[in-house]
Amino acid sequence: MQTSETLEKVAEELAKLPSIGRKTANRIAMYLAKSPAEEVENLSHALLQLKEKIRLCSVCCNITETDPCTICESHKRSSTSLCIVEEPGDVFAIEKTNEFKGKYHVLHGIISPLDGIGPEDIKVKELLMRLSGDVEEVILALNPSVEGEYTITYLSKLIKPLNIKISRIARGIPVGTDLEFADEITIAKAIEGRITL
Repeated sequence: MQTSETLEKVAEELAKLPSIGRKTANRIAMYLAKSPAEEVENLSHALLQLKEKIRLCSVCCNITETDPCTICESHKRSSTSLCIVEEPGDVFAIEKTNEFKGKYHVLHGIISPLDGIGPEDIKVKELLMRLSGDVEEVILALNPSVEGEYTITYLSKLIKPLNIKISRIARGIPVGTDLEFADEITIAKAIEGRITL
C-alpha cells in the first residue's frame, strides 16, 4: 500500500542500485524521510559532486578526479608491470592489499557473447595502445567466471605476439565471486601466487 508518491519514487530509484532489494530501498527511503533536511541535502550534494568531478583516467581508464590518476602519475610505481582488471572496484580491492606496486588497466567489463558484449565494447583498444611502451609483464586479474576466462584467453592471444610476459592471479578467489567482495588476504595471496600463461 502506497503512503506517499514521493517516498515510493525514492524507494524505486534506490532499488535500482546494486545489492539493494526492494525492502532495503524502502527502509533507506523511510530513513531519509525521517532524517534532518541538512543530512539529505549533504547526501544530495555529494551525489551531484560525484557526477561532476569523477571521470575516467585517460591512461588506465580507472575512475579519478584528476587526469591522469594518481596511480598513473606515481613515479614510485613500476610501469613495467600492468595489472588488468574488470572494474574500478577491483583496483580498490587490490590496492588494499599493498602487494602490487605496478600500474593498472581497467577494462570496464568482460567479453560476454551471450550478452552481446564484444572486445569493442570494453577498453581493449586502449590496453593495446599501452602495451607498446615499457610494459614487461601483464597480470590478468579478472573475475573467475566463464566470461572472465573467455576474456583472459582472448587477451592472452592478443598479447603473446608482443613478447610480454603474461600471468594471471592464482586461484583462491572462489568462482562466481567478484574481486571487490574478496578479503585482502585472499587477494594478496592470489597476486603473490599468480601463474604465467
